[in-house]
Amino acid sequence: MSGALPVLRIAVSACLIGEPVRYDGQEKSCAIVTGGLAALAELVPLCPEVGAGMPVPREAVDLFGDADAPRMVGVVTGEDWTARANAWIVAALDRCEALGVAGFVLKARSPSCGVGTAALYAAPGAEATRTDGLLAGAIRKRFPHLPLVEDEGLDVEAFMAQARSAHEEHLRRRKSPDHR
Repeated sequence: MSGALPVLRIAVSACLIGEPVRYDGQEKSCAIVTGGLAALAELVPLCPEVGAGMPVPREAVDLFGDADAPRMVGVVTGEDWTARANAWIVAALDRCEALGVAGFVLKARSPSCGVGTAALYAAPGAEATRTDGLLAGAIRKRFPHLPLVEDEGLDVEAFMAQARSAHEEHLRRRKSPDHR
């Protein structure tokens, strides 16, 4: 039997691996993700905006309303993308669960992916507060035991240790006679 550790699957914001999904159509990959993290894990790309049917390029979106139920709204047209984004997020997280994803690395300050750093406006023109983006909030609720971090300041070694620990705990629970 080999002592090699299994390759973990880590879900990441698709823009961080260079996929052309950003609102402005620009490529903004993150070297620590494409280099460091990709060498240690299988990356599973996620983009709620594209998943919701938004084109690339597209108008920017912001979050409005209450932190417990923010609305994702186009800043020019006022189009509300919340229901479509949330429907895609549920399906994407089902897929992540089926794939055994062991952690998440998301784009800082994104209205879908920011982990406590997405701007939230009570109303147009109001001063922003900070909250989780739609995807980050859904991950936090559904997978509270998995590591959830942003690209900025990512410590790959520490993150992978957390992900491996969470994955091993998941495997232990599945093997337990009490697991249903």
